[in-house]
Amino acid sequence: MALRNFTLGDVYRRNAQIFPDKTAFIFEGQRITHRDYLRRIEKLAAGLSRLGVGPGDRVGVLSQNSLELVELIGAVALLGAILLPVNFRLNPEEIAFVLSDGAPTVVIGGADYRDAIAALQGSLPSVRHFVGVGDGHPSLVPFAQLSSIDALPPDTAVSGDDGFVIIHTAAVGGRPRGALLSQGGMLTAQSSLVQAWKLDERDVNLGMLPLFHVAGLGLMLTVQQAGGASLIAAKFDAAQAARDIATEKVTVMSEFAPMLGSIMDQSQPGQLASLRAVTGLDTPATIERFETECPNATFWTAFGQSETSGLATLSPYRDRPKSAGRPLFWRSIAVVDGDDRPKPVGETGEIVVRGPTVFKGYWNREADNAITFRNGWHHTGDMGYFDADGYLWYAGRAPEKELIKTGGENVYPAEVENAIRQHPAIADVVVIGVPDPQWSEAIKAVCVLQPSKHATAGEIIDFVGGLIARYKKPKHVVFVDQLPRTAAGDIDRAAVKSVHGQA
Repeated sequence: MALRNFTLGDVYRRNAQIFPDKTAFIFEGQRITHRDYLRRIEKLAAGLSRLGVGPGDRVGVLSQNSLELVELIGAVALLGAILLPVNFRLNPEEIAFVLSDGAPTVVIGGADYRDAIAALQGSLPSVRHFVGVGDGHPSLVPFAQLSSIDALPPDTAVSGDDGFVIIHTAAVGGRPRGALLSQGGMLTAQSSLVQAWKLDERDVNLGMLPLFHVAGLGLMLTVQQAGGASLIAAKFDAAQAARDIATEKVTVMSEFAPMLGSIMDQSQPGQLASLRAVTGLDTPATIERFETECPNATFWTAFGQSETSGLATLSPYRDRPKSAGRPLFWRSIAVVDGDDRPKPVGETGEIVVRGPTVFKGYWNREADNAITFRNGWHHTGDMGYFDADGYLWYAGRAPEKELIKTGGENVYPAEVENAIRQHPAIADVVVIGVPDPQWSEAIKAVCVLQPSKHATAGEIIDFVGGLIARYKKPKHVVFVDQLPRTAAGDIDRAAVKSVHGQA
């Protein structure tokens, strides 16, 4: 063990030593203490090791939030292996791509996804074992079998700089890229939130975001680092969330619109009184309503990415409403022009970040990494500016990396456009984001039909939903005779947005 090394395993061992009988996780009535959690993940890590999983090997998993997934996260960290979680909302072809890209040694399917994993057998040459949660699937190793022997994992030298999780981001050019985050980067990122929110072993997180998402995974690990507990929800249910907050005295949570508004709509008087800190993406009206109805709580506004191990800026919303907050500790953040020269206060440029929370790079994408990490900065592709008091103001994506953020999911227009162009009636298309009262942004497609061809908005929406994940299909479709062009002959996306930028 290196003298100055510190990993997630050290967090688990510390909690088991200092808070052995305190609850670490709650899931569907089951309560797991910190001591029990360490025992469980050690046995699971030993079982994964018997399947050939070692340092640097990827373990793919397709699952909704579950106790098995929570234990897998810890076991992978103990082995120095790399978790490869797959967004379960993707379609089968997209799931297969993510797993193929990460080349895992073992793939695990949650209780609802065993058939989906079994169908991939024979198509993923890197995979030695396919595992399923639950009994009775004829072609999958039972997940419970991995922990059936009371054994310790091998004494592996794990470093904080070792890769820990690959999170596939939105598809810039039609295919997602896997962002590799390290154990040390995640721990450093989480320590800032522990400090900002003054978290300790008394705090309880409502884990209602999926654990394949850096926001859900990050807050769970943050509260765990503080010695607190996480109530893990398999899926979001607003009324159940309100009851859970009241029953377990939940203090912190992360959300994406319209979750918070739905919880308030479904809650009874006093049910949300234990909350003291919430962060996420939501509308000013919802945030202001929350702080009025929950006067002892604070909504924290932020900016972050998977590539920055989660949050990079954070501040109470009320300090500077509608801003993205101030830079957290352990991050250097600047706003630069096209030559990476700092922009003056108040002037918009690209947001760049450096420091120990920056990811290790895109998996097997060295050309992309060279561009992203040029001149000693991680180039986020997001635009913004700083005001005189050091608050960051988000100003959208760089034109070449335009991104639609709908209900907490990131969607690149290029991916949706590629799908729409496959429809035989479509000659050309531009996809843009438009304001949406429920999801913050919705997807809108502006289409040109082929001569003598016909299609309806509903047909286009259903067609896209059959090709890519359904959350990426347009909510709005309009048809035009032609798309505006620049002097160079390219589609003028800004002109399209100026005319069609509303729902």
